[in-house]
Amino acid sequence: MSAARILFPLLLLGACGQNGQTPPPSPPMDRKEELIDENKRWTEREARDIDLWVRRQGVPFNRSGTGVRWRLVRDEPGDTARPEQLARVHYRLGLLSGDTCYTTAPGRPEDFRVEHDDVESGLHEAIQHLSVGDSAVVVIPSHRAHGLVGDQNKVPMRSPVIYYIGLDRLTEPRR
Repeated sequence: MSAARILFPLLLLGACGQNGQTPPPSPPMDRKEELIDENKRWTEREARDIDLWVRRQGVPFNRSGTGVRWRLVRDEPGDTARPEQLARVHYRLGLLSGDTCYTTAPGRPEDFRVEHDDVESGLHEAIQHLSVGDSAVVVIPSHRAHGLVGDQNKVPMRSPVIYYIGLDRLTEPRR
């Protein structure tokens, strides 16, 4: 009985995940402001890098309010993608440096549900400007792509990404 009195509280403390320690204090307010300022500087620098990349392409790009940019390479008539639809795409995903991170295998497009599946939020936004048969170049700032940590594989932290993408098919959701 006395072993249970000792063991039970220890198990409870271990289950809390903090081993009985109090959580670390949040950073002082001036440190928070410093972090916010650094994030603003990084965002501005990233926007300049994207602007330079776009200028080097020598053709105009459309730009959304979130900073996603796209340029149609092939523009086919038809309805654009809508939320809930299943989009079948082929793509090459790269960085501003020109490095390729990922690509669909030849003849093996990939599917994702618009506004629902776990792909970059900027891709959900951009695909809704495409109709079946369209191909585009899409530049997605890091905050709409892989964010602060990248994908922890091929996309580095805080990296804008470029999709060279084609929309092969749209399928209505099953009801």
